[in-house]
Amino acid sequence: MPKIEDYALLGDLHTAALVSTAGSIDWLCLPRFDSPAAFAALLDNDQAGHWTLAPAAGGTCTTRRYAGNTLVLETDWITGGGAVRIIDFMPPRAGTPHVVRIAVGLDGEVAMRSALRLRFDYGREVPWVRHADREVHAIAGPNLVRLMSVVPLRGDHWDTIADFTVRKGDRVPFVMSWAPSHEPQMPYVDAEQALSATTDFWTEWLSDAAYQTGPYRDAVDRSLITLKALTYEPTGGIVAAATTSLPEELGGVRNWDYRYCWLRDATYALQALLAAGFRREAGAWRDWLLRAIAGKPEALQIVYSIDGARRLPEVELPWLAGYEGSGPVRTGNAASGQLQLDVWGETLDALFLARQAGLPADRDAWALQMALMNHLESAWSEPDNGLWEVRGDRQHFTHSKVMCWVAADRMARSVRTHGLPGPAVHWERLRDQVHHDVVTHAFDAGRNTFTQAYGSAALDASLLLIPRLGFLPGTDPRVLGTIAAVRRELSEDGLVKRYQTSQTNDGLKGGEGLFIACSFWLVDALCASGQRREAVDLFERLLLLRNDVGLLSEEWDPTLQRQLGNTPQAFSHFALVISALQLHMGSAVRSDNPMQT
Repeated sequence: MPKIEDYALLGDLHTAALVSTAGSIDWLCLPRFDSPAAFAALLDNDQAGHWTLAPAAGGTCTTRRYAGNTLVLETDWITGGGAVRIIDFMPPRAGTPHVVRIAVGLDGEVAMRSALRLRFDYGREVPWVRHADREVHAIAGPNLVRLMSVVPLRGDHWDTIADFTVRKGDRVPFVMSWAPSHEPQMPYVDAEQALSATTDFWTEWLSDAAYQTGPYRDAVDRSLITLKALTYEPTGGIVAAATTSLPEELGGVRNWDYRYCWLRDATYALQALLAAGFRREAGAWRDWLLRAIAGKPEALQIVYSIDGARRLPEVELPWLAGYEGSGPVRTGNAASGQLQLDVWGETLDALFLARQAGLPADRDAWALQMALMNHLESAWSEPDNGLWEVRGDRQHFTHSKVMCWVAADRMARSVRTHGLPGPAVHWERLRDQVHHDVVTHAFDAGRNTFTQAYGSAALDASLLLIPRLGFLPGTDPRVLGTIAAVRRELSEDGLVKRYQTSQTNDGLKGGEGLFIACSFWLVDALCASGQRREAVDLFERLLLLRNDVGLLSEEWDPTLQRQLGNTPQAFSHFALVISALQLHMGSAVRSDNPMQT
C-alpha cells in the first residue's frame, strides 16, 4: 500500500481526490467532502474502488509536480520504450463534479492501461454498468457516473478497462462525471478547455496573495492552495482534512473522520487567510462560523458539518480493513458532543480578529457574541474535555482556561476599541480573575513550567500558544520555562507531541506520532521569546516533512520517518503559513493582531 506521503491532492472546491505515485486515485467522495466514497482503496485495497491510469507495466512514477501555482498534477513515467505524462485535475465547479485525466506522449511509445473500479458507499456497492464503446454509465442507488474517452472502453471482471498506446505528441483524455441518478443529464466537458480554465483559475486566485516575496514563498503558496482546496465553496467552511480514518499510529485505533469543520481552526484559519491577503475567503469562513454557532450559547459544539449541520453520528465501517490494517474505519465524529470550553474563546477570538481586520460586520454578530460570553461567564470554571478531545475524565485543562481569558479579553477590547455596547469593566475583571486562576493553579514553580491541567504534572503542546494569545509575553520567565520543559519532556527528535499518552487519560489505547502543527507552535514560541535562530532552524526542518508536492498530514512518525494521520491536514498548513510569515517579518505574530503581518 502507498505511504500517506505518496498521495497528491486534487480538488474542485466541493470535494477532493487523492492520487498515488502509481497513478491510482484511491480516495474520492462524491459529490461533497463528507459524502460516501466512490473510491475507498485508501482504507482497504483495490477492491474498495480506485481508478488507475498509468503505464500497463505498472510501477511508481519517475517524477511528479503541480503545474506552477495550480492544483493541476503532472505525473511522469520514463519507461524502456518511451515517456508519458498523466495530467490530473478537477475543474472548480458550481454543479457537476468532473475528474479529468489526460495521457500525454512525451517520447517514444508507451503501452497504457486505464482501470476504473467504482464502489459506492465506501466500497460496499457495486454499480450496474452500461458500456457504449467510448462511453460508460454506472449507476447504484443515488449515484450516476459517466466515463468518456477517445479510446475504446470495455468491461472486465467488474472493472472498466481501456488498453491503448501513446506516442510522442499524443493526448488521450478521460473525463469522469457524477450526477444524482434521478437527474441523469450532466454536461459534457472538453478536457483541453477544462485544463486551460482550471490552470487560469488557480493562477489568478493565488495572484491575489499579499505574500509575494520572502524566503518561504513557495511553501506558503502551496499551503494556501491546499487550504483553498479544502474549502467547501458553497458555504465557506474549511474541512480539517480530506480523509477519514488515516491512523495516528499504524495498526492503532486512533482513526477519526476529519471531513468536517472544527471551531478550533477558526482563529488559525482567519489569521492565515487575512495575513496572506485573502479577505474574501476569510469573510466566507467568518460567515460560515456565524451561521454554524447561531442558536443557544450552551449548545455550542466543537465541530460541525461543512454546511453547519450539528449531528455527526460516529459509525464504524467493518467491511473496510483500514489503512495498513489500522481499524476501525469511522465516519462521523463523536467529539461533536464533547464539552470543550476553549471553543468559546476561539470563536470570540476569531470574530475579534475579523473585526480588527475590518471585515464587514454582521448586524446580529455582536448580540450572538454577547450571548456566548454571558454563558461562558457561568461555565468557565467547569472541567472539560480539552483541546485534544480526550475521551477520558474531564479536567481543568490549562489551555481551556487560557482561552476563557482570551474570550473576556477580546470582548472587553471590542467595547474599548470599536465602540460596541457591553460591560467592558465587568469583562476586564473576569479576565483578570481567570488570569489569576491560571497562574495560581496551572504553574509548577518547582519545574518552572505551566502544566496540561490543574494539579497535573503532564505537559501539553498547547501551552506554547500562551505568548501568541497574549496571555503572557514571550520573554516572561514562566513562558521561557514552559518552552524549555516542552522541548525537554514533550519532544522527540526535536519535534513536539501533543501530550504524553502515557500521562494523559485520553480513553484510548496505544500512542500516536508527533503532531506537526505543534512543532510549528514551537517555532512561534521560540520566535516570540527571542530565540530566532532556533526558530528558523526548526521551521526549515519542518519543511522537509512535506511530501514531494508540498503536502503535510496531521502527524509524523519519527521512527519510520513517514507521515501519519488524515491528509492533507488544514491545521498543519495553517500553522506553516503563520510561522513562515512570522519569520519573514522578523517578530512574533499575535493572534489578536493580524495586521502585524
